Amino acid sequence: MLQVARLAPRMLGDSAELVRAFFARQLGPEGAGRDRDGRPDLYYTIFALAGLQAMQAELPVGRVVSWLRGFGDGAGLDFVHLGALARCWAAVGVENAPPDLPAIVLARIERFRTRDGGYDGDPGAETGNAYGCFVALGAYQDLGAALPEPLRMVQCLKFLETPDGAWANARGLSVGSTNATAAAVTLLHQLGLPLHPSAGDWLLAQAHPDGGFRAMPAAPLPDLLSTATTLHALACLETPLPAALRERTLDFIDTLWNAAGGFHGHWADDHLDAEYTFYGLLALGHLSI
Repeated sequence: MLQVARLAPRMLGDSAELVRAFFARQLGPEGAGRDRDGRPDLYYTIFALAGLQAMQAELPVGRVVSWLRGFGDGAGLDFVHLGALARCWAAVGVENAPPDLPAIVLARIERFRTRDGGYDGDPGAETGNAYGCFVALGAYQDLGAALPEPLRMVQCLKFLETPDGAWANARGLSVGSTNATAAAVTLLHQLGLPLHPSAGDWLLAQAHPDGGFRAMPAAPLPDLLSTATTLHALACLETPLPAALRERTLDFIDTLWNAAGGFHGHWADDHLDAEYTFYGLLALGHLSI
């Protein structure tokens, strides 16, 4: 994803410097990314760092490393923030982390593995979900290790398939969701498994008439997260985006732009944050290809 997001500056043109400055402001003096309430948060630090990398800005590695060391080996962190800790260390260099940190963090990640081979944020869950699998595989990749028993994860994803040809984030649902489908497609692609082109048809069907993509078929509005993840999944599937839809999607993203240098998540969103702004870069990167 980061490699694609690095293509966004060519689409931003003269606004690229505003985006670069926006991401720089998202890191506080202690080296932490800020959440929507202005508080330091590991999860948002992922996107502040990735945004700076995508914009080819220098990272304040020393400050970030000092802050990350305060989390030790991740004891007490929930599943999502364990994944965030791994991703942040990858951004500033795992070689700067304590030598035993990767093995310990991944052992903690494994406590969230479910009986069906997937992952869930609840360590006692019986079944996994697409988002949990995405976080777990990302942590292994970030810390330079191989996911154990990857076919068990594939088994979990199989149970999340929906009758409409997509994936949901929980078992037994009749209608798929965009982000779960995009996560499943991306995971299967990274595991080197074949993908049925019908998944691309389902994703394209979630396009909003005014551009962008909806989070599920019944969603009234498109959003930037669903748009970015859909474009990424379509690229994994090698499913082309129709030219007219590409132009409408560019127009949609433009409506979310703010002169402060960030992107809103959707039309009803009044906030700006590093997460949605990174998804703006990811979407623009795909649309630039």
